[in-house]
Amino acid sequence: MRILIVEDEAGLADSLRHGLSAEGHLVDAVHDGHRGLTAALTGVYDVIVLDVMLPGLSGYEICRRLRGLGQWTPVLMLTAKDGEYDEAEGLDAGADDYLSKPFSFVVLLARLRALGRRRGPAAALPLRAGDLVLDPAARRCARGGREIELTARELSVLRYLMANAGQAVAKRDILDEVWDFPGDTDPNIVEVYVSSLRKKIDAPFGRRTIVTVHGTGYRIDPDDGCA
Repeated sequence: MRILIVEDEAGLADSLRHGLSAEGHLVDAVHDGHRGLTAALTGVYDVIVLDVMLPGLSGYEICRRLRGLGQWTPVLMLTAKDGEYDEAEGLDAGADDYLSKPFSFVVLLARLRALGRRRGPAAALPLRAGDLVLDPAARRCARGGREIELTARELSVLRYLMANAGQAVAKRDILDEVWDFPGDTDPNIVEVYVSSLRKKIDAPFGRRTIVTVHGTGYRIDPDDGCA
């Protein structure tokens, strides 16, 4: 993969660059927010590793600007912060995954491989639930012909739900299917992604496609019930 690292800690950035290069990846590294945004917009990358606390522009702001400009390269956010609200802010900004410092390089590699797989032409047929259409291979989602931009993780969660349309799916099942280290991940993170999906695929259209099944998890309603 071709990877962009935006990290202001020069030692960490160099360590990541050398480690990822040794794994066969092509890596560029910059150390401030403005250069990071420019590199992300002008380069062609498979994944962006983006620190949150940066001089110039924060990682959150970079991610928001990229998504606002229609740039949907998968973003893995790095931060010294921890907690569900920080993670939620990153996801709301358009990040695809989130890793708190300090982290294992082995875990970072696995997360990057997962993002690369989800971006690539994974074998998956288009899925439909009423007028909601998801094409995982093309990374496209639309409702009534209107395009909906999803992050790689959102797309994976929605794909699993739509593949099981009409059935109740447990949060743990979603976690096991979509996350690479489900045993180390709080199942409540699924709620964050479902909430984000509802804001994108349901709320703007007055729909309630993702239904909460109390005591179990969630269900896709193929009949597209109105909210």
